[in-house]
Amino acid sequence: MGSIQKSRRHDVIIVGAGHNGLVAGCYLARAGLDVLVLERNSYIGGAAVSRKLYQDFTYSNCSYVCSLLRPEIIRTLELPRHGLQIIPYEGGCTMMRDGGHLALYDNHDALRREIARHSARDAEAYDRYAHDVMVQCRFIKPLLMREPPDPTSFKPRDIAELLYLGKRFHGLGEERMYDTLRFWTMSAADFLDEYFESAIVKAHFAGSSIIGTALGPRSPGSAYVLLHHYMGEVDNTVGAWGFARGGMGAITKALGASLQASGGAVRSAAPVREILVRGGRAVGVALDDGEEIHAAIVVSNLDVRRTFLETMQARHLPDEFVEQVRNFKIRGSSGKLNIALDGMPDFPAIPAGSPTIRGDLHVTDTIEMMERAYDDWKEGRWSRAPYIDMLIPSQIDPTLVPHGKHYMSVFVQYCPYRLADGDWTAEKRQAFGATVIDTIAAHSPNFKDLILHAEIRTPWDIENEVGLTEGNIFQGELTLDQLLFNRPIPGYAQYRAPVRGVYMCGSSTHPGGGVMGAPGANAARAVLRDLGKEN
Repeated sequence: MGSIQKSRRHDVIIVGAGHNGLVAGCYLARAGLDVLVLERNSYIGGAAVSRKLYQDFTYSNCSYVCSLLRPEIIRTLELPRHGLQIIPYEGGCTMMRDGGHLALYDNHDALRREIARHSARDAEAYDRYAHDVMVQCRFIKPLLMREPPDPTSFKPRDIAELLYLGKRFHGLGEERMYDTLRFWTMSAADFLDEYFESAIVKAHFAGSSIIGTALGPRSPGSAYVLLHHYMGEVDNTVGAWGFARGGMGAITKALGASLQASGGAVRSAAPVREILVRGGRAVGVALDDGEEIHAAIVVSNLDVRRTFLETMQARHLPDEFVEQVRNFKIRGSSGKLNIALDGMPDFPAIPAGSPTIRGDLHVTDTIEMMERAYDDWKEGRWSRAPYIDMLIPSQIDPTLVPHGKHYMSVFVQYCPYRLADGDWTAEKRQAFGATVIDTIAAHSPNFKDLILHAEIRTPWDIENEVGLTEGNIFQGELTLDQLLFNRPIPGYAQYRAPVRGVYMCGSSTHPGGGVMGAPGANAARAVLRDLGKEN
């Protein structure tokens, strides 16, 4: 360890310049606090970054699409003024092994006609499905930007929040109340079986239930994960998705600019070794090089395990709390490929000129295929026929690539953090990437010939590069036992740690993962409330 250096005192130190840390910093700085955000990497953004890793190609090399970022945050922090532009994309497509396809369109009538090609009954059922999903979204969305109540507390605020939650739940009506309780514990496969008969229709909608989670479509709780991906919006269109112009780093770049405009500061290449605690409360942080930076409040954007098992000494924490943190489920199941292409690949299953090619493309056409892919993960190997969510954002945002070239983002389920046959090696990583590329090439005859470069990332890589435990993009499973007042730990769901002055703002807290920003905003309000500065 180097000699200890001292620096000036700040009001708040935020550990980690991912999007939630930056959101929290923006809100606190706007309230007049002296805020310093510390980031271990040489660049900010965490998992929401744009990086040039091959020539002039810009990769969104971890998170890759935008929808969940709360519009309240975009407005309050004036992100468009700081350069953020979200471009909606148009539908998507699931390609079938027999050469057919199911196209998804933004236009409701066009989508119904497309579903009717596969099942007239499913086309009729789609309206009921869409309505029922939106009922659940309307119930949950107001809860995203609220601090969850402690159901064991008699504090007036907790009682008021429980009454608010109960009133909203009762307002669903008796039938919807029963449906909601079932929905939160159902599998996606069982949920979709209640509406659809076509295997391809069910497969397409089931995809959202497994992205980023160590569950299969037949696992209880996967229906909620499906819903989690519907809760965003772009241009006031609920459930819509889009690309951040310039890649996902444009979001965190705008947040960084908003923070600085409010008087906050970011310091990169400053890895935090320890949150310092003296006399039972936070006093600042120590960096890897021994430098101490002091503040009365420390907000951790790290996941709950990294915060309390790696960045704080156990002697400062209750034993029971530490044990609960160890038991918090954070399981790596996702891989990512970023591919530079010499041109636009052909997909014969998609009709020429169809706008659906500008959305997300999939090649898994049955729920059974997804479940078998999940079986591979459970046995400690990457899926032999993986579920793939691939997009070619350069069709919509040409700033990402040189003229005439394209960039493909490929998100993969499933890929284990730990392999049954030993550690990840360069050879195994290449073999995983080859499996994914071969899966795509089965639907695109010229795909392999166009590949100029491929970045291949396993959960192990994501953990070590981004700092997400096991590469879990949600910083913890989104199952009922880890939601609302159970997230991350019962009794500690209100962004406050057991140590005075230590707060949590990452996706391990309510309402969970995705580039949403709600945990950061909620944590900032908790800090301001404790300081008596809440509006």
